[in-house]
Amino acid sequence: MVELNLPKNSRVQDGKSWPEPDGARIKEFRVYRWNPDDGKNPQVDTYKIDLDKCGPMVLDAIIKIKDEQDPSLTFRRSCREGICGSCAMNIDGTNTLACTKAIEDVNGPVKIYPLPHMEVVKDLVPDLTNFYAQHRSIEPWLQTTTAEPEREWLQSSEDREKIDGLYECILCACCSTSCPSYWWNGDRYLGPAVLLQAYRWLIDSRDEFTGDRLDNIEDPFRLYRCHTIMNCAKACPKGLNPAKAIAGIKKMLVERRV
Repeated sequence: MVELNLPKNSRVQDGKSWPEPDGARIKEFRVYRWNPDDGKNPQVDTYKIDLDKCGPMVLDAIIKIKDEQDPSLTFRRSCREGICGSCAMNIDGTNTLACTKAIEDVNGPVKIYPLPHMEVVKDLVPDLTNFYAQHRSIEPWLQTTTAEPEREWLQSSEDREKIDGLYECILCACCSTSCPSYWWNGDRYLGPAVLLQAYRWLIDSRDEFTGDRLDNIEDPFRLYRCHTIMNCAKACPKGLNPAKAIAGIKKMLVERRV
């Protein structure tokens, strides 16, 4: 019989339960906690909030917990309008943005964890160092060889429409951290978010480095770990389809061989 053991301090334990406030509409929040400095296992703490004294979104509840119950709770957030992607986390089993996830959409206790399959810095904060390095590797900016125009690069309405569904990506990493191929090959596979960003520049009529960009991406691991299982499209809080963008890159690679 094979006996498998989890790494030391990896088993998630039950944590502290905070006192229940007075109120008619009490909601329970179970929040993942881990502090790299205390040497203890991760745990799930339980907090209870009066919804009549809280904003409608999960982020409102997390901020309320930090402000009124547990100032040690650590998480990222910024715009609170679904624009920056800072508050991406796993809520009720789905990667999403805490600022756009309504509390009332969750039946029962609200379970909050950091984005899956990434190193955790502390509590709900994942380490995005590798993710951003991969984004930087595709050189996500306009590149040209012709002289710059005096005002701006012109583009037809038809060409402009080609980047719809691409430029809206906010690099929250919800899609990449929902992708099994990225879980197992995150050190080499670029992942849905970065490949969508790559296609955004490949399809842009103003960019003149298409060949170099395709050369940079064409690799058994950097691109072809995608198996089109569509987790990325399901997880995207902006309603984008990274799998379609990846298919577009593959099509461009086939067409240039013809």
